[in-house]
Amino acid sequence: MREACTVTRWILLCRAQFMERKAQEPPSPPAMENGTRSCEERPPADPVATVTEGAAKIVFPSANEVFYNPVQEFNRDLTCAVITEFARIHLGAKGIQMTAVKVPGEKDSEKIAVDLSDQEEETAEKNENLAPGDRPRTAAVGEICEEGLRVLEGLAASGLRSIRFALEVPGLQSVVANDASARAVELMHRNVELNGVAHLVQPNQADARMLMYQHQKAPERFDVIDLDPYGSPAPFLDAAVQAVSDGGLLCVTCTDMAVLAGNSGETCYSKYGAMALKSRACHEMALRIVLHSLDLHANCYQRYIVPLLSISADFYVRVFVRVFTGQAKVKSSASKQALVFQCVGCGAFYLQRLGKASGDPGGRIKFSAACGPPVTPECEHCGQRHQLGGPMWAEPIHDLDFVGRVLDAVTANPGRFHTSTRIQGVLSVVTEELPDVPLYYTLDQLSSTIHCNTPRLLQLRSALLHAGFRVSLSHACKNAVKTDAPPEALWDIMRCWEKECPVKRERLSESSPAFRILAVEPRLKANFNIREDANPSSRQRGLKRFQANPEANWGPRPRARPGGKAASEDLAGRRRLLQNKRKEPAEDPAQRAARLKTFPCKRFKEGTCQLGDQCCYSHSPAAPVASGDIPIEDCLETTTKISPGSKAADGGIPGPGVD
Repeated sequence: MREACTVTRWILLCRAQFMERKAQEPPSPPAMENGTRSCEERPPADPVATVTEGAAKIVFPSANEVFYNPVQEFNRDLTCAVITEFARIHLGAKGIQMTAVKVPGEKDSEKIAVDLSDQEEETAEKNENLAPGDRPRTAAVGEICEEGLRVLEGLAASGLRSIRFALEVPGLQSVVANDASARAVELMHRNVELNGVAHLVQPNQADARMLMYQHQKAPERFDVIDLDPYGSPAPFLDAAVQAVSDGGLLCVTCTDMAVLAGNSGETCYSKYGAMALKSRACHEMALRIVLHSLDLHANCYQRYIVPLLSISADFYVRVFVRVFTGQAKVKSSASKQALVFQCVGCGAFYLQRLGKASGDPGGRIKFSAACGPPVTPECEHCGQRHQLGGPMWAEPIHDLDFVGRVLDAVTANPGRFHTSTRIQGVLSVVTEELPDVPLYYTLDQLSSTIHCNTPRLLQLRSALLHAGFRVSLSHACKNAVKTDAPPEALWDIMRCWEKECPVKRERLSESSPAFRILAVEPRLKANFNIREDANPSSRQRGLKRFQANPEANWGPRPRARPGGKAASEDLAGRRRLLQNKRKEPAEDPAQRAARLKTFPCKRFKEGTCQLGDQCCYSHSPAAPVASGDIPIEDCLETTTKISPGSKAADGGIPGPGVD
């Protein structure tokens, strides 16, 4: 009894000491609304990884709780370059004269001023002689600009992109880094303090759609909205086109390329309001479908888009558009969209505009429905049917003047970004693209259709130039042939090429596209002599136009999950688990042999089987057979016992011996 009392006093003493220490500790903050524990409640031994990208240094959990993909560094570098040039335009539009935007690495003599008229240039020359206190203000990196850009990153994750904006983009008033995950917002606070940008970056936890819907009023809108979701941005587009200011910049990334590239046309229609087609030009068509969806959402609110830059890179597409308000301009949106008729045999495509805009002698624009279709029920070249895709954006997808400004800025300061060489290469190809020619063909597509050798790129480009057509490359595909030549001229050139590299016609089916195309004599005589202007400048300079594999197993990363495992943990096991998941597993050889032995050998019954015991089927007349596999007559005949050398009951051929 005395020992029990002693134990009881010891337990009470320990409990009192624990409560006393608990009362001396500062109170912990309340838990999040969604039930997620706060930072103080998390175990102290939380492994983290440190990443340095651009001017930012961030930490994030090694477990896959907050999304981060290092392959998207090109995306983030390009976004910083685009927003920097947009800041120059934005500050100039607000009447800030001769505002020089300083960026890291630029010398004072390399300051790029906003576009000014002749009178403003004279004023700028006078301002150089003024006292330092009387000169115009400058927007520097890391400083708050009262009339600068208000930026929103709707899905910020670790906050890396927002922190890079604050450290690398000048002329910012504020940056709102939003995410719906409490763990992500907690990590953003830590990274913001680590980089010393708390005066510019404001972490926020909310649903991105609700946050943008709360900023629909003109004074509360954001000048720049960046959306880089995991997968499709379709749920956020309606709110985004309302929350961006008039003339503001909307940056959207789509990583659901399987949907946009035509693998699931019905899903593409449900998300973007357009049918995607499987074609060699699927990546450019994906860009145009996203632009169509953005313009369609904006039109609901008397707004419209003006594309600045549209990029297809790696496993995603990225578009930069400006959003304006204007009822008169919205009326012309229908004439900017088009349907695509694509032949399933030869791949020839034709565009059908949805609307028609024509001007009258008085200078007014009249809108009407377009006339069509531009094709017959069967393809005139190969006789196959057409597929219908779209609608998609049929106007230029780049503003070449703006792209030239971004390219000049990156070229003048190549050390600013880690991916500067690739940015220069991609933007150089973009400036060489034909702006008024949607979609493209590819070299391998043209040659494989008629089963001939593939011509060199310069040979085909020279033949098109000799014929009087324009031709260019495309940043979306290294073998692309973007040309204003009609399909009949293109096939005439390929017929001429086939005459130099003949195809064995006897091997072609008469119903094949190759046979029908080659059966027609070319009306155009192609000249394949190499022209000097056939080789574009970006190709001559050997610029890095297309990405090499940056790392092993690169590509889209798994979705971030609360308390999830590390991204690289058990990756090989998951691959083995998901490999061929839609296929039936291979049958075990022993099980297959046993199953086949349940069926009688037909050749054995006829007396022609020479395999003996090595035959996979049964040679026994009493072998068990499933009733649904062999007819009743065969079963009766098999189960009838016939002695060697005897005749059948009907006087037929003697039955074989029984083993």
